[in-house]
Amino acid sequence: MTTAPAAPTTLPPPDLDRLPELTAALAGCAAEHDRDGSFPSLDFELVHRAGLLTATVAERHGGPGAGLADTVRILRALGAGDPAVALVTAMTLFVHAAQARRPHWPADALADLLDESARRPVLVNALRVEPDLGSPVRGGLPATVARRRGDRWELTGRKIWSTGAEALRWMLVWARTDEPEPRVGSFLVRADSPGITVEPTWDHLGLRASRSDDVLLDAVPVSLDRVTHLGPPGAEGGRDAVAGAWNALGLTALYLGVGRAARAWLIGFLHERTPSALGVPLATLPRFQSAVGEIDTALAGAERLTAALAAAVDAGEPGAAEESAGAKVLGTRAAVEAVQQAVALVGNHGLTRQHPLQRHLRDVLCSRVHTPQDDAVLLAAGRAGLARTAP
Repeated sequence: MTTAPAAPTTLPPPDLDRLPELTAALAGCAAEHDRDGSFPSLDFELVHRAGLLTATVAERHGGPGAGLADTVRILRALGAGDPAVALVTAMTLFVHAAQARRPHWPADALADLLDESARRPVLVNALRVEPDLGSPVRGGLPATVARRRGDRWELTGRKIWSTGAEALRWMLVWARTDEPEPRVGSFLVRADSPGITVEPTWDHLGLRASRSDDVLLDAVPVSLDRVTHLGPPGAEGGRDAVAGAWNALGLTALYLGVGRAARAWLIGFLHERTPSALGVPLATLPRFQSAVGEIDTALAGAERLTAALAAAVDAGEPGAAEESAGAKVLGTRAAVEAVQQAVALVGNHGLTRQHPLQRHLRDVLCSRVHTPQDDAVLLAAGRAGLARTAP
């Protein structure tokens, strides 16, 4: 497989000045897409035109080469508008960032990806989770099989929780070969390849518009060179702490954006709500002022931590990437608690469908299911701490 740089395709820099405008535009459509469970295709036109979908493409490939710090800023803004759009965008940004750090795509496939990305929104995601296996981070081999058929592979299997499935252009399908000693790798599959079916199974409490449906693969043909990190189980690409940091801090920023959206609605409600028995807005009462102060303090601290660690990862500071998992625990807990506290403050109004707070609550709870999950992070941190201080 060749990984020579593709012919540069000039891609625009991300227009970070437009982030507040994008947040507002996404927020205007988020309730409708959540209610219908419909994919927000038109919103990705806006994200694309702002240069955000290709922000992390390497400079050597004609991209802006944005780092994790800018990505955190982008995902926090998109998450405040529509976290489903932010999540799909994150998956694409992470793929480009991984290619920027460790080139591994075949040159022709990368050239196709970047050329098309210059003209329209092109969404990419890694499909790894399966019905029986669950998340591969807990170990195990994929049931999806790549069979050698002359000059190509043929992929057969089912992937679940495939974020943005119906709109993906490229799928990085994690599979094992049918060789006597199976190898494992990620197979680069065009979504319009024969044998691919997207089954609309996504019926989730939160992030409904992400359309994280099932993808069925039935003898899907893949060129022999369109597979990356093909090797013995457990050795796929090696452990990449920086990739883990991108995932942890990027997703944390997304959910902190949800927390900010909930906080913004709460502030408006407290200023507008004037119970007849009081004759003054709720915003004038110390109880609500103190609660808002607690929310603000928690969100601001988590945002500072996430942004600082992202900058440290970009700078290559020792230990920064490894600290990102703990930052995800702290940051997502702050986001969840902020939204839960907002709901508790306003009572039934917070759980009424006509208000967005119930949607923010459902969305922010999804932060708990993303890798790395809290139990794994805390177990690893505890074991490491005890090992360092063992007599």
